[in-house]
Amino acid sequence: MTVQDELQRLGVSPAGRDAVLPFAVEPLDVRGRAVFLGPMLDAILDRHQYPVSVSRLVAEAAALVCLLGTSLKFDGRFTLQTTSDGPVSMLVVDFDTPDGLRACAEFDAEAVAAAEARGEADAVALLGRGHLAMTVDQGANMNRYQGIVALDGHSLEEVAHQYFAQSEQIPTIVRLAVGEMLDRREGDSPRHSWLAGGILAQFLPEAPERMRQPDLHPGDAPEGVEPHELDEDDAWLEARALVGTVRDDELGDPEMTAERLLFRLFHERGVRIFTPQPLTDRCRCSDARIRKMLAGFSADDLDHMTVDGRIEVTCRFCNTRYDYEAGEIVPGGSGTD
Repeated sequence: MTVQDELQRLGVSPAGRDAVLPFAVEPLDVRGRAVFLGPMLDAILDRHQYPVSVSRLVAEAAALVCLLGTSLKFDGRFTLQTTSDGPVSMLVVDFDTPDGLRACAEFDAEAVAAAEARGEADAVALLGRGHLAMTVDQGANMNRYQGIVALDGHSLEEVAHQYFAQSEQIPTIVRLAVGEMLDRREGDSPRHSWLAGGILAQFLPEAPERMRQPDLHPGDAPEGVEPHELDEDDAWLEARALVGTVRDDELGDPEMTAERLLFRLFHERGVRIFTPQPLTDRCRCSDARIRKMLAGFSADDLDHMTVDGRIEVTCRFCNTRYDYEAGEIVPGGSGTD
């Protein structure tokens, strides 16, 4: 059955941009998701006006978070956050189920400009060394789950592989890429337009013993100790090899779709697709949340925030500005008189 047949069977339109498309390749015991981001990603990046290399990094992280966050089967939140010593000191991408995405980055503008001038502004160089945390928040009165992976010269793809190897222990392959276009409209200066794509495939056979994979590096074990090598399952080797053929220019191609990509990879084996999950540019900030946050500060802290009798707060994710008269905020209260 072709992908087009599956679309007709489901009675749904193609996923298009800004949607995650779940899929399964049952003969290979593989499940996964593919994503292609466009206008929503463009809106997030446009409001920040980041340097080009920072925008590219945020776009790549956003594609990864969409692939991971849409796997949650409950109301909750998935957060990717980096803390490192590179020109981009912090990167945060939040996914709120079922469809909300927001992202921001903190960076040293001079260091980023210098890295771009040297031609050394890829994700590895921008992040430097530190750690990346992936957090699953299941809401109030539920335990949070967090996996932490070292940032030590690896790409986001490689970090994702490490996360699944040590935290989920599920054979997983991820491919990510970002496409950049330069649009010029009559009478306007050129502007960047961004695309990002990704695919995640996981080996989930009924027999768990088939999910064998090479051990993690022994780390600080005595010299000469090597990881115990295991032969991986042939079905997974085939699936991983197929996903490994995905090119950066495919994921960043404005003409490519998730359906076309999956058909190219798996049409000989048969690929089954499911209902696409649309994505939305949505921030969690609100007047009520900001008032509650400010009310948690002491009177002295609020006094230091006050300028000309007013307190201004700007959301670092969506750049929305909240402006209050100092007397509106009551320390330890509800945030209003």
